[in-house]
Amino acid sequence: MRRTALLLLVLAMLAGCGTTARRPAPPRLISGAVPEGYTAKVRLLAADMEQFAKRSPEFFQGIRDSASDGTIDILALSGGGASGAFGIGALTGLSRAHQRPQYELVTGVSVGGLLAPFAYLGPDWDDAMVRAFGGDHTAHLLGSPARTLLARLVFPLGNRHGALFRLVDGFVTPTMIEAVARENAKGRRLVIATTDLDKDETVLWDMGAIAARGGETARETFRDVLIASASVPGMFPPVLMHVQDGEHHYDEMHVDGSVTAPVFAAPLIAELHPESLSMLRGAHLYMIVNGQVHRFPRTTPVQTLPVLTASFAAGLTYKTREAITETIALSRQLDIRFVMTSIPVDYPQNSFVDFDPRSTLALYNYAESCAEQGKLWVTPEQGLRRNLTAHSTPPSGPPSCPTEDPAIVPRKP
Repeated sequence: MRRTALLLLVLAMLAGCGTTARRPAPPRLISGAVPEGYTAKVRLLAADMEQFAKRSPEFFQGIRDSASDGTIDILALSGGGASGAFGIGALTGLSRAHQRPQYELVTGVSVGGLLAPFAYLGPDWDDAMVRAFGGDHTAHLLGSPARTLLARLVFPLGNRHGALFRLVDGFVTPTMIEAVARENAKGRRLVIATTDLDKDETVLWDMGAIAARGGETARETFRDVLIASASVPGMFPPVLMHVQDGEHHYDEMHVDGSVTAPVFAAPLIAELHPESLSMLRGAHLYMIVNGQVHRFPRTTPVQTLPVLTASFAAGLTYKTREAITETIALSRQLDIRFVMTSIPVDYPQNSFVDFDPRSTLALYNYAESCAEQGKLWVTPEQGLRRNLTAHSTPPSGPPSCPTEDPAIVPRKP
């Protein structure tokens, strides 16, 4: 233990002595800089009120027009690391039960961002989703947590072709890009969040606009946004996005979207312009939280890595609760039917960095079974009541599903 601590100290000192070459960041908060070959429509800084007001009518009108049955269905997928197995199981279980609508708007953050393209493209892509994240593809995603942290200290940008890169590059195929572009042309929207560390801001990427460009450039940009959205600081290297504004070229450093927005159905700026969201009135909103919003107390070891992991998890949990509260308020304003699901407090879950195949498979099977039984969705109030009244000691086996009321969400025929 002493040797590890000493090595951490030495490497931290070495890491502080050097920097990795990069271009400077754009000098202004609200900037016209975009990735080469794209227009400003490809993304939105969450704090950019002017652009949101200007572009939201067309964006949301497309969503409204694409709702062939007259009801807009929205899916929001949260971050959660290894707990993304919950979201995969939920989606495949809904497909098996024929209870999965076509979502006119899909948003994703972190691991939720990685699942979002599959959720957006529909049940026909379930097998591809399971293949992408099954087997050994995620089992060794992090490797040794201690070695991973040491590597980030010495090599901040890491290996561009590391495990996360290989995972995402493998499933973002030309076929996926073409399929997303086709659905985007119908008005359906796919939005992924990253965190721009240079600005301390959430950036929302219109993945359909990226896909519409076509070709290898679109595939690479699409892939890099997904990687950035899932790049947990300290565990995966950040992603440098090369952007330009006329003759000026810059680099932006993007990391996990969960750093600033663990889950979202609309940009935070929408609270200042609620009229822009009026076209979503009466929508059905479904939120899959890939994690627990409450947990039983557990004794945290007095060790650096467990403290760091527990601290990140606590911050993510609390911000997720805040996001749920904001979504409740938005739903009440717009008469949106909001239901959600999360891993219950009494599920015997390990750390969000536990990619052990046995743990992820058990979580996947649990979520899939609950979804097939029609016991996945709860209102936020029901979820809170279930968690706070659960037994203080986790059960020896899998807990009951998030809800015992299969009729909570009436589905379309």
